[in-house]
Order: sequence, then C-alpha cells, then structure tokens
Amino acid sequence: MTTQHSTSSIPTKRTASALQMGPRKKASTSDPLISHGRHFGRTVFALCNYPSLLTNGILRLEQMEDTPLEDLSADERREHRVFEQLLDSYPGLLERLQNGSEEEILHVGELIGKGAAGTRGDDTKTLKSAILDWIAPKGAAIQPPLHRNSKIDRGFNHELTGSLLCPAGLNWNDSDGEMSVCGDQWPIFLYAHYTYDVDDPWCGLLRSRLLVCAYKHVFTSPSSVDKEPKAMRSGNARLHGMGSVTIASMAYIATQVRFALSSSSVFSRTNTTTDSETFYHSLLDLFEDPDESTEVDELLTWWNRYCPYSLSF
Repeated sequence: MTTQHSTSSIPTKRTASALQMGPRKKASTSDPLISHGRHFGRTVFALCNYPSLLTNGILRLEQMEDTPLEDLSADERREHRVFEQLLDSYPGLLERLQNGSEEEILHVGELIGKGAAGTRGDDTKTLKSAILDWIAPKGAAIQPPLHRNSKIDRGFNHELTGSLLCPAGLNWNDSDGEMSVCGDQWPIFLYAHYTYDVDDPWCGLLRSRLLVCAYKHVFTSPSSVDKEPKAMRSGNARLHGMGSVTIASMAYIATQVRFALSSSSVFSRTNTTTDSETFYHSLLDLFEDPDESTEVDELLTWWNRYCPYSLSF
C-alpha cells in the first residue's frame, strides 16, 4: 500500500494495544462504516479496539518516516498490518482520518467497532443453538440434554462438550470432568474426525466438519449447512464481495465455536474460563508464521475447494 500522508490531525498520544477488545460502547447513528466493521471483524481481525487502532496507526505513519516497519515489535507490526488492511478496504478512509479532528478519528473507530461487536454478538447468539444440532450423535439426541438458551451445563460440565473442548493430545476420559485449559491449548474439535496425530500436528488441523458447518452458517446462511444454498440467497460473503476464505475468518469461526461449546454466557476478553482472545491470537500466530506458510496455503486451498459455493453466490 502506498501512503502519502498529511499529519495535520495526528493524535498526540498513542493508546494501548489496539488488537485487544475495547470497552463496550454503543454508537447512536447509522453509518456505512458500521456495515464495513461487521465484515472486517469477521474476516480480517475480530477482537480489536478500533479507536485505538486508528489512533495508533496515524501516529505510526508519522513514526515510520524515520523508522522502518521491520524495526517495530512483532505486535506493532501486526497492528499496523491490520490498520493498513482497514485503510485499503474502505476507500477514502485515510483522507477522512487525515482531515478530521482527534474526536473524528475516535468516532470513526467507534462506528467500525460497533459493527464488529454487533456481528460478533449476532453470531454468538445464533451459534449457541445451532451448534447443538451439529454435535448431536447421528440419529440420536444428546444425553443428558443440553439447553439451547442456556450454557450453564456446557463446557466441561457435560460429557459431549467437554470431550470436544479437551486439548488435543490429552485424554478426556482421564479428566474426571475437571480440567483447566488455557487459550493456547487447542481443543480436539479443531481436527478432522476429532483425531490428533502427535507425529503430524498439521494432520486434519482446522478441517473438522464442525468448523465447516459453523463457517457456512455464518458466511452463507444457516440453511446452507446441510445443503447447497439457492443462488437467489445473498449470504454475508456475497453481500460484502468475499471471494475466498481468509485465515482470519477461520480463526474467527474457530473462536466462535469454542465459545459456543463453553459454559460461559458472555464473550469477554477478561474471562479466564474461555480465554477467547488468547485462543484467537494463537491461531493467527500460526497462520502468520513464515515457517508454516506451505501448510497454511494448503489449508486455504482445502477450504476453498471444500465449500466453494459458500462464497460464490
């Protein structure tokens, strides 16, 4: 991305890391930026403090006149990549930020953040119920039953959800139903057939049917999970011109599925039970690791071949 920047509205102080969820706020007006935030949050970066992202990004543009991107920390480089992706995805945004006041920059960030938070909440709500249909044994009901409108009996409180959340490489049957899991311990549901190969950790990773069901549910339509959608239907992917699966969208869906299986009722970065933010970042760390680029490319190829119609209508 080519940047020619004015510094007339450069904020004077950088905020904390933008790639963390900010405080919950509600913007009162409708704006195209809200719609853009909905798609950006799903496909580029989900758990983000957008006012901080914009403030830090504008400041960093000035800093980078003397300091190359390579000299920044890994977290700063990732944050700046997200900032540039946001600028590239919304024509005119850079000019709006450059010509606006500091208050305008914060307002723009709040609008984008409202969209991202809104769609995350919508997806959390619909997946809470839908996921029970996908994990139920074929031709049988879940026993003991799980409530669709309450999550208190999920997570490690139930044999089925507990076994799916059990970290790969551990044996759920040895846990006695009690387990403390960190966000960077990946659950077995990420793997095809819920099987982990200790000698080949990439084998089946992020290729489970459960993830595919959730991806179609969010990006095409709930009805597309079990059958090909009608061409007339406009899913989220088509509405936003999404032509292929992104690595961030895979991380987003995996994070949503993990939360849906958990017993937590509120999606929060401070929740030590789900530790969703750490989980999401750990997947992005893998996807962005240059040493894993071959495997990541193969994974993206698999996804785009496996459910191409999810994004084509």
